[in-house]
Amino acid sequence: MLITFSCPVCANITMLGDTAIKILGLMGKSNGVPGAILAKDIPIALAQLETKVAENKHLPAAEVSGITNDDEPQITFASQAFPIIQLLKAAAKDQCDVTWDTSSQLDTHT
Repeated sequence: MLITFSCPVCANITMLGDTAIKILGLMGKSNGVPGAILAKDIPIALAQLETKVAENKHLPAAEVSGITNDDEPQITFASQAFPIIQLLKAAAKDQCDVTWDTSSQLDTHT
């Protein structure tokens, strides 16, 4: 499953569902899909996520999420969370909501 995060002032960000669900939990949000963060709640969610990322900055993403894949190079959890942090910062600056929903990058119908 893929989950796409959207905000009117930023490009959409699509990530694997397991990673997205973990990030949502660290922001204090339920793992419900679809979902949203209202503009007024973004600063708190952003602060929570940045705190958790700082605490786990150098851990491989697999240690934070519990998901391992020996065939892939190790990346840090901070690297995985970076695009969502940037999206939240843009949304906070322009005071707009952030939404997420399942998506398919293979969908060729537009």
